[in-house]
Amino acid sequence: MEKYGVPTYQGMLCAHFGHCEQFAIVAVENGQVRGMEMLTPPPHEPGVIPNWLAQQGVHKVIAGGMGARAQMIFATHGIEVVCGASAQDPQELVRLYLAGQLVQGDNPCSHEEGQPCTGHK
Repeated sequence: MEKYGVPTYQGMLCAHFGHCEQFAIVAVENGQVRGMEMLTPPPHEPGVIPNWLAQQGVHKVIAGGMGARAQMIFATHGIEVVCGASAQDPQELVRLYLAGQLVQGDNPCSHEEGQPCTGHK
């Protein structure tokens, strides 16, 4: 079983994973979505959320935007990151990803380290 983490705001993908209300943890087995639970993340601080998602057993993260530092932390945990997804239902995003049909746009948070992320305002 694989787990996909999708940051959400009002039930849809949030543009910036670090500023979401909840994370949808979508369970996938044999290439099929098998369920989803909603978890409230800890307060946003550098490095906290990637480490928390690793503790939840997440294997992949589908996000709208994410900074380089968070992506590096996920990489140290062996968690694949997919950026540039649009605001959709988390289970649908995972289904599209599994089918090879997830459309990815720009990462609105691909700013330089130390610079503010303005893509999610």
